[in-house]
Amino acid sequence: MSRKTVSMIGNLTRDMMSDVMETSLKKPIQTGEFRKNPVEPAWRCPAEYIYELVKTEQFVMEYLKPKQAVTGRVILQLHGGGYIGPMKNIYRRFAVKYSQISFGADVLTPDYRVAPEHPYPAALEDAVYAYRWLLEEKKYQPSQIVVAGDSAGGGLALALCLYAKDHGLPLPAGIITMSPWTDVSLSGASYEENYTIDPLFGNSKENMLYQCSYIGNANPKNPYLSPLFGDFEGFPPMLMQVGAYEVLLDDTRAAAKKARAEGVKVRCSVYDGMFHVFQMGLDLIPESREAWEEVAEYLRIIYRIHREPEGTVVKKVKTRRKETEDRARLNLLAFLKRELKK
Repeated sequence: MSRKTVSMIGNLTRDMMSDVMETSLKKPIQTGEFRKNPVEPAWRCPAEYIYELVKTEQFVMEYLKPKQAVTGRVILQLHGGGYIGPMKNIYRRFAVKYSQISFGADVLTPDYRVAPEHPYPAALEDAVYAYRWLLEEKKYQPSQIVVAGDSAGGGLALALCLYAKDHGLPLPAGIITMSPWTDVSLSGASYEENYTIDPLFGNSKENMLYQCSYIGNANPKNPYLSPLFGDFEGFPPMLMQVGAYEVLLDDTRAAAKKARAEGVKVRCSVYDGMFHVFQMGLDLIPESREAWEEVAEYLRIIYRIHREPEGTVVKKVKTRRKETEDRARLNLLAFLKRELKK
């Protein structure tokens, strides 16, 4: 499935990202200098949630639960960051979003160990630990677990499920990936075809993709590193989203094609004009809103949630276009400054 239209705000955001990356921020962000030690304000958990830190011997997990709901559902979120970036506030906001659109699911986000201090298989080991913790410690049923991840976390989500299948662990009910990095050997044609148009990873090989310290001494085509080369047979239904302007585009398309050939139900959505993990725009970008609505629909199907529409729309009010565009530009500027300069 491909979205062929691009919103004005989507185009503006992509172009602004490209301009910022090409000037002062490109190398620090590409090499992970900002990601290793992010400077962020303290995150405030919404009042309707309980937020717990679960400490293990090697890493910390963040466990978000609604105060007023016990659904038995849980989402295991594996954050992105090129295997060198730690947990950030955007993923805490993602956790709240996942819980809201799944009508009260709990969300566990492990702040797994990252390279260069902890190369492969550290991140995978921590993801497996988190998954087993949900199954064995918290007693969630596999049919109520969805594994979700973006970028490196998307690849890690697939690697986790390959590991689970190979080692006799039950598979989750579903898998969600956003711009997943499924091939650390970088073999996809989009690494060349989109090299000049990708606003985040394009026009430079001084970045975490081409200089992946997580690989260490491992074979880049090891399926637990590059799940594209694994066997997806028996996997649960998957939702895979990606932007058409990404160098990582084929990491999604090839994995989706392979999974379908192996009998897996896959919904692969390519959003035209979009960039890496554009879902971070949340409600600021139409394409991001649409992507999250698609995730919500997927979760309702996987969890068999049925909700009747609430209320009746009696009148639609149109906002003046100029006022809307000006407000959107201001929001985008604030968003980019906050997310890119951390």
